[in-house]
Amino acid sequence: MQKTLIVITGPTAVGKTALCLGLARQLGVPIINADSRQIYRELRIGTAAPTEEQLRQVRHYFVGTLSLTDYYSASMYEQDVLRLLPQLFQTSDYALMSGGSMMYIDAVCNGIDDIPTVDDATRATLKQRLADEGLPALVEELRRLDPEHYEIVDRQNPRRVVHALEICLMTGRTYTSFRKNERKQRPFRIVKIGLNRDRDELYQRINARADQMLQQGLLDEARRLLPMRQENALNTVGYKEMFAHLDGTWTLEEAVERMKGNTRRYARKQLTWYKRDPEIAWFHPDQAHDITEHITSITDKL
Repeated sequence: MQKTLIVITGPTAVGKTALCLGLARQLGVPIINADSRQIYRELRIGTAAPTEEQLRQVRHYFVGTLSLTDYYSASMYEQDVLRLLPQLFQTSDYALMSGGSMMYIDAVCNGIDDIPTVDDATRATLKQRLADEGLPALVEELRRLDPEHYEIVDRQNPRRVVHALEICLMTGRTYTSFRKNERKQRPFRIVKIGLNRDRDELYQRINARADQMLQQGLLDEARRLLPMRQENALNTVGYKEMFAHLDGTWTLEEAVERMKGNTRRYARKQLTWYKRDPEIAWFHPDQAHDITEHITSITDKL
């Protein structure tokens, strides 16, 4: 039988964790985390990382394995998962990956361009320049060095801008010259499942999760992370709003409302990205049986 990677994705707070725990137990396989923030051990509450009890129930890979100061990228994730999958396929015909980080999932399923790894000296230099000069100055430099990428990059995203500029300065070539967007073939079948809910239902869950995070100690978690707020992983919904409150910009009530609104916007962004992929079959999270039937219809074995 051909080995199969089952990918469970969908917007934040839709209910991926509960569905995947049940499916992982049914298949007798671990869960490969595809959430780019849950990989950092310091970010527990604000990322809704699996609880200790959930981690005991099912083994998870790429949860709490890095520190905020560790450099990591979608390209590195692709390489790590592709090294892991042959090990998992030795004992099962299936592997299960779940998360909402679009770039991480795309990297494993389709591959990303072979862009050079940035050396430590260049990374340190750009990190310091970002702190000293600010993002607008680096955006302007990217415009001069790679006008083509400048037109499409998210200019409000420091990581995207800095990474492109790192490549330009390190190689003497444009970042665009390395981007081929060629899909890579994988030696395993990929079955993609998308989870979604009625919009009002999803928004209620997002709001409820924000309130729950606050009750669990999100503000205290953010306070502990204040000295590290310049790290890219903390440029994340939830932490940004708590930092603004700690700075005195917003009251706690205002920060929580901003957090809810920004999370809802992020969920819409995720859905817009996923809807472009015709390979994703969509289900409500409560349709566990239908999801199993769908996988069976493709793999003829479950």
